[in-house]
Amino acid sequence: MKKAIIIGAGPAGLTAAYELLTKTEIVPVIIEKESQVGGLSKTINFKGNRIDIGGHRFFSKSEKIIDWWLKFLPLDENVKDRHITINYQHKDAGLIVQEFGSGENVMLLRPRKSHIYYQRKFFDYPLRLNMATARNLGFSKITAIGFSYLYAKLFPIKQEENLAQFFCNRFGKKLYETFFKDYTEKVWGVPCEKIPSSWGKQRVKNLNISGLLKHALVSVFNTNKTIDQKGTTTSLIEQFLYPKYGPGQMWETVASEIIKLGGEIHLNTNLESLTGNGNHKIESAVVKNKYTNEEYILHADYFFSTMPVKDLIGGLKNMQVTNEIQTISSGLEYRDFLIVGILLSELALTDSTAGDITDNWIYIQDKEVRAGRIQFFNNWSPFMVNNADDKWLGVEYFCNKEDFFWQQSDEAITMQAIQEMENIGILKKENVKDSTVVKVEKAYPSYYGSYEYFEKVKQYLNTIENLYPIGRNGMHRYNNSDHSMLTAMAAVENIIEGRKLNDNIWEINTEDDYHEEKANAEKHNKTSSAF
Repeated sequence: MKKAIIIGAGPAGLTAAYELLTKTEIVPVIIEKESQVGGLSKTINFKGNRIDIGGHRFFSKSEKIIDWWLKFLPLDENVKDRHITINYQHKDAGLIVQEFGSGENVMLLRPRKSHIYYQRKFFDYPLRLNMATARNLGFSKITAIGFSYLYAKLFPIKQEENLAQFFCNRFGKKLYETFFKDYTEKVWGVPCEKIPSSWGKQRVKNLNISGLLKHALVSVFNTNKTIDQKGTTTSLIEQFLYPKYGPGQMWETVASEIIKLGGEIHLNTNLESLTGNGNHKIESAVVKNKYTNEEYILHADYFFSTMPVKDLIGGLKNMQVTNEIQTISSGLEYRDFLIVGILLSELALTDSTAGDITDNWIYIQDKEVRAGRIQFFNNWSPFMVNNADDKWLGVEYFCNKEDFFWQQSDEAITMQAIQEMENIGILKKENVKDSTVVKVEKAYPSYYGSYEYFEKVKQYLNTIENLYPIGRNGMHRYNNSDHSMLTAMAAVENIIEGRKLNDNIWEINTEDDYHEEKANAEKHNKTSSAF
């Protein structure tokens, strides 16, 4: 019987394993270095309070992906009582409820709400061009933004080479400097001028002033808020699916089903190297248990990689990797991520109209505050917090592990996070009940460093006949979970159809058929399933 080794038990790796088990006779063997599945989409359980690393909205333009999610976690039966219209019904909902159960293992439909914190004021996000925004900015600034936008439309930068130029062309220089520049540079740790415009084209392709105005007008009259919200740019969606106990619940459920179907998942296991036949095929993997230091060799017919490309290339043995490819791959850079969970008896901040804060996120644009974003976990799902009366925050920092901030003790990091949140009016120290720190290395593949030469690495990886790079780090691309899943599905279809090249996998989330903004989801689904 043929085997496939899958490196990483995140969304892409687990999707690949399930697809192999249900569509082929190939047995998947997953190698995961952490102690739990889910990758960046895992949920950390801290004394019954759950942390979503980075925040994961379950939203996709692909009905194929929505069907896949709801196969494991069906829509909450009580959702019909909410004040949100749903015009999506999974065709096998009854069967799914019977097979996987209901009540605990369900998807909630959650409203999306977030703000930008800027100069001690809160602005709607996505940014709304309304009277509240004008009052917060002031007449002189809003006038300057208007003229700056007109100038950008009349005299656009014709050759968009970097992210600063990308934003300026769509919003004008003044609005870019007000609401985009500082936050983006917090995330990536470099000036926007050093980030290629391709990042903006991938992540916020159709977000611009006209799009914001159109969305603001349409949302007033729109009562047809379906799950996939066809025709709505991802940055502007107003609701999303969310597992009752966080994103990790989805991947833990998938992992359990993989084991039931005969797949293998090896946790706490590092990939040491991949050995080839001296030509264009990989034959085996050397893996090591982190705790016992036991090292052993696994042979397989196919290899799926979701590990960072830098580490993958560095671990290839007997594969004729040129010095140029080694140099480019070793020069790829990543951004690390740190989140401080803070449990509170109450928030200091309230919504002037609604009372309790209902935001999922608050983006901190001010560069004087090191934190980049705040998550309100109890607003993602009320079941994320152990005590319903508590407030459960996640203060996010984008770092490099070499930074002094990262190198500090957890106590020092927590003290700084609490102080910053008190300074901007989110909390009071006396209301803090508990806290924890979670660090994630290589959370975001960066588009600087040697990335401009990445095409050569991609071409080399395509020459390895039985290797399938998938997912975010596996492709060094800032994919969302649904795109990562689509790459895994496409890879399995390539094996089924005997395709030798993986060009179609690399096209996902780059060509029009894969962009989230695409209104014609039916065409998207047809394209995805035709691999």
